[in-house]
Amino acid sequence: MTKTELRKKYKSLRKSFTLEQVEEKSIEIANKLLQLDVWQYNYYHVFLPIEAQVEVDTEFILHILQGKDKHVVISKSNFEDNSLSHFLLTDQTKLTINKWGIPEPDNNSIPIPESNIEVVFVPLLAYDKKGSRVGYGKGFYDRFLKKSKPNKIIGLSFFEPETSDIETNEHDISLDVCVHPNGIESFI
Repeated sequence: MTKTELRKKYKSLRKSFTLEQVEEKSIEIANKLLQLDVWQYNYYHVFLPIEAQVEVDTEFILHILQGKDKHVVISKSNFEDNSLSHFLLTDQTKLTINKWGIPEPDNNSIPIPESNIEVVFVPLLAYDKKGSRVGYGKGFYDRFLKKSKPNKIIGLSFFEPETSDIETNEHDISLDVCVHPNGIESFI
């Protein structure tokens, strides 16, 4: 399947989930994350889910990170150059939903350099058994991952990997690990 076909397939599959299924699967993913050897770092980048896209609810991961007293970093999207800027998530951080439905920090938030980020939890639509992934197609995360060079790149998915290889290009950054409700896929 092409990336376009995979996007269509997985968007459709996710839209079929009830809110209860999303919550249940998101909790299972968070519990599986506890099995990974990634909790020694300090700065963790977490995406905030786009509700309309039925993404993994990262609230449960945020609770884990806060319980472990870690620094949580979230992003703000720049759609002019398809880049991300990064901010510390604190109790004082005010979030607004942008016109694409993405929860983002306001401009008074504390900026964090990309080089500080050690672990990145990546949203995705599909991935394969090699760690290649399909996102929404704008390259935000590929650019960010190339610049930041985190210690671990962890995909979060409601689904198991595609059995066929996903087409890639020189700009695509692969996952180290992907966690889904039924298990953990390691690519390193």
